[in-house]
Amino acid sequence: MPRVTFDNRNHLFLQSVRASVNTYFQNNGLKKTGNWKLYLKAIVLIPLGIGMYIWLLLGNYSWPVGVLLSVLLGLTLVCIAFNVMHDACHGSYSAKKWVNEFMGLSMNVLGSNAFIWKIKHNIIHHTYTNIDGVDSDIDNGPLLRQCNTQKWRPIHRYQFIYMFILYSVSTLAWMWGTDFYKYFTRKIQSTVISKIDARQHIIFWFSKVLYAFFYAVVPIYFLGWQAWLTGFLILHITMGLVLSVVFQLAHVVEKTSFESVTENDKVIASEWAIHEVKTTADFAPRNIVICWLVGGLNFQIEHHLFPQISHVHYPALSKIIRKQCELFGLPYNYYPTMRQAVYSHVRLMKQLGSNYQQYENS
Repeated sequence: MPRVTFDNRNHLFLQSVRASVNTYFQNNGLKKTGNWKLYLKAIVLIPLGIGMYIWLLLGNYSWPVGVLLSVLLGLTLVCIAFNVMHDACHGSYSAKKWVNEFMGLSMNVLGSNAFIWKIKHNIIHHTYTNIDGVDSDIDNGPLLRQCNTQKWRPIHRYQFIYMFILYSVSTLAWMWGTDFYKYFTRKIQSTVISKIDARQHIIFWFSKVLYAFFYAVVPIYFLGWQAWLTGFLILHITMGLVLSVVFQLAHVVEKTSFESVTENDKVIASEWAIHEVKTTADFAPRNIVICWLVGGLNFQIEHHLFPQISHVHYPALSKIIRKQCELFGLPYNYYPTMRQAVYSHVRLMKQLGSNYQQYENS
């Protein structure tokens, strides 16, 4: 893969913002990991998901109730991913490593694989955010063009419409397609997975088998294959749509910037922290309901600068980081509401679908 580096010789911004954040925690006597606010989410969401799963298996309800329960179960699983899995896989759920490892396995319970996701998300995406050619989060196949350096195709004129259909099937493709592709090829886009130890091999296959058993075999036994298939698809459509939209709003919006790399090594002309600020956006920072549901993922600038700090601290950190951005003359990208962020994403995707002249090989 091409080597991408940042000009970190004068990383004054990162030093300054890190010092301010550390001072905040020291002055308030706080730990950077999760607290009761985070643990309460796990106590509420995990039993809620199990309860709805069991309710669905009982089958004693009308079909509209079954559809509603499938949607609610999908939303609950997404909230578990946002609030529990995400912090745990970043090592910010608890100060104890084994707790983070255990809670991070909630990713496997949802059907994917924590080990592969950590490489894809923690290492690649968080280091090379919005760099076309490295960041696999903006490389979603030929049907989606998410930055100007990606090849334009005529079908992209309509991507702002059909992208939501692709988003709705993303978790199915992720769990039963791309996970296996990355596992067997030992590669995530241009990044090689150097080693998968025996423990991770066992966890990968064991969790995939368990997922198939609990999400397919057991429901088919109790409900029949038609009712199971309907509920299973509704579940994944809900999960895929919500997960995709929330993550897209963080980086693929009009206010964020993009870089690209081809076969040659590249040096980004800024320190890493400044690159993260420019390529990331917050949304709905004052909406307490969205903040609770999405696990702080609406505070993406804070998360990208401090991924090992739990999301329960992000509202407070946002005030510190905004001041630091003003001090250094940097943009602090944010949308006051989620609706504004969604509109911005749609507008950008529409522009990228029609603005093919910026791709030199089209």
